[in-house]
Amino acid sequence: MVRGRREMRRIENATSRQVTFSKRRNGLLKKAFELSVLCDAEVALVIFSAAGKLYEFASSKKLCGGGVESCSLEELHDLEAQLERSLSKIRSKKQRKILQEISELKEKESLLLKENALLREKVRTQLLPTAPDQNLIPDDQPNGNMEVETDLIIGRPGTGEAQQQLANSIETSH
Repeated sequence: MVRGRREMRRIENATSRQVTFSKRRNGLLKKAFELSVLCDAEVALVIFSAAGKLYEFASSKKLCGGGVESCSLEELHDLEAQLERSLSKIRSKKQRKILQEISELKEKESLLLKENALLREKVRTQLLPTAPDQNLIPDDQPNGNMEVETDLIIGRPGTGEAQQQLANSIETSH
């Protein structure tokens, strides 16, 4: 697949502009990383989006533990403090995201429980409109009495034929 040349002008469609920004930003960050690794160069990159969001990249070898032999004790303490601050920020953000996800899941659980209760009530009212409430067995409690007599009646319900078969089956069973 051949890529066509793109005219360098502002993309009018906001969605397409955002997608292009994201793809090109990621490509630029990847190139900066590759340049720092392949050419052993110190690279710093700062990108601001149209909305003002900051994206940054820095290839400090000291942050990865390289080149610290020549550092003084004070520089090592500063570097350690910087790493601890970075870790603290990362852990804080991770914790916020986890708490937010837990909150969203609890909200979803609450909505599902309410919906479930409404559906149970709807089924009860549709299936048992004349049954008194005291005869209803809650779904949470097991029912020890599971004996049920069933009769097979062939025919449309409410017709004389089905009713006659039912009457005959009752007479023969007694």
